[in-house]
Amino acid sequence: MVKAQVLAALEAAHGRYLSGQELADRLQVSRTAVWKAVAGLRADGVPIQAVTNRGYALPANADILHADAVAALLEPEVARALHIEVCDRLPGTNAALRVRAAQQAPEGLVLIAQAQSAGRGRSGRSFFSPPGGLYMSLLLRPEFSIRQSVYLTAMAAVAAARACETLCGSPFQIKWVNDLWKDGKKVCGILTEASMDVESGLLEYAIVGPGFNLVPPLNGWPPELEGIAGSLFDAVPPAGARARLAAAFLNAFWPLYRSGRRRDFLPDYLARQALPGLHVEVRPGRSDAYGATVLGVDEECRLLVQPDGGTAIVPLSSGEVQIVPAKNPIHR
Repeated sequence: MVKAQVLAALEAAHGRYLSGQELADRLQVSRTAVWKAVAGLRADGVPIQAVTNRGYALPANADILHADAVAALLEPEVARALHIEVCDRLPGTNAALRVRAAQQAPEGLVLIAQAQSAGRGRSGRSFFSPPGGLYMSLLLRPEFSIRQSVYLTAMAAVAAARACETLCGSPFQIKWVNDLWKDGKKVCGILTEASMDVESGLLEYAIVGPGFNLVPPLNGWPPELEGIAGSLFDAVPPAGARARLAAAFLNAFWPLYRSGRRRDFLPDYLARQALPGLHVEVRPGRSDAYGATVLGVDEECRLLVQPDGGTAIVPLSSGEVQIVPAKNPIHR
């Protein structure tokens, strides 16, 4: 706890030096406790500077993504419920958390990776995960049925949008089911996975895994993502942005999850939808793709489409939809 408090105080100082005595007085601990906390943070890789007769400071442009940095920004109730681990690199945070879930890890375990070498998106597709992004997964053990699990994705999408707006100050939309859009480009994808207990019909566990693009990759987007992927910031983000974004997401998501009330997230989820009114190509899995116009999203989080040439309204619970630019008006 002292480590998290020291790190939070140094981040709040924005590069200004704080003496050991000042930190001790502020946190109501001994100077020895402060020294031990600083030593522990340095051992964890946090670049704390120390100058005799001045004290301790973080570099003004430090990008600290550390478990204590995130924990220090959590609301008290959220901090008590969650346990955060940060790794330099993982194949994928969802895959790593599935292993931990099978080993009976408790609800509230959060894995965060500085980068992913084999990130996955929906339908098993790869998810581009270069350094500089925020990749995290949260383990849940809800008393939900498989049918209700769609609400976890909706909660996560709303929480991600609110967190990004807290960090950036600009509006974000949701592309059904779970992509976050800024200026018409995808800046966040959310992979929700679950394991069901066959006897009870309830989820054994669920994993909610958002991945955020904070800045464009150093060498540019891969050709297949050009014009599709975007980022929260065009250049260098504010100091500590990843830790602040992780904490903002958890602070937004956890109360929605714990309340379980649709009224707390559903109106926001519906209001942020980006597809209503657009022409799309529906790819329903093993069936043939077809063109349709999006009419909206209903209270079961199903996408409502009207296939080309028909009058029936089709509710989609799963599948992929791609916007067909040639069929949509260009707004200038």
